[in-house]
Amino acid sequence: MSKAFVYNEMMVHVPVCSHKSPKSLLLISDNAEGITKELSRHSGIEVTQGGLDAIGNSADNSYDVVLIDSSAAISRATYAHLNRIVKEDGLVSCLSASLEDETASKEQIASLGAYFKIVMPYFAKEKTMILASKEYHPTADVILQRSDLIDGLSYYNCDIHTSSFAMPNYIRSAYRGIIRN
Repeated sequence: MSKAFVYNEMMVHVPVCSHKSPKSLLLISDNAEGITKELSRHSGIEVTQGGLDAIGNSADNSYDVVLIDSSAAISRATYAHLNRIVKEDGLVSCLSASLEDETASKEQIASLGAYFKIVMPYFAKEKTMILASKEYHPTADVILQRSDLIDGLSYYNCDIHTSSFAMPNYIRSAYRGIIRN
């Protein structure tokens, strides 16, 4: 049985339920069907969809949330553009290499950390994602009533939201000073 719903729910609801009032969202995805289904559970969010080139082509301060559902390599320059297009209280959620691959993960986290105040990995079963935020902390600022009132979910809830950021001690030690929380 495919558990794609776990990834889709975590990619969407963790960042959307961490932002106080998301109105605009950029979705970068090669296969957006599951993600757009989850986004449809949130009213009042205008979704723009595109490829990685949409990041460089977007206007400054355009988006509250950017979701990068792609395993394509992202350059440090692209992270600089993300910083430019995300609003002052905006955040980004993206797929990451496994935290077991310290070289790749540390490079991605450090690159995001150059532009975002909070950079924290989180888990969705076998996938690792990173939430990078200019203002909102994903465990302190989770909007509980929004996260628990989403109808029809199979995996995500406010407890899963918070617990997905829990890291084992060996990961905490390996990433101390790199993860920004």
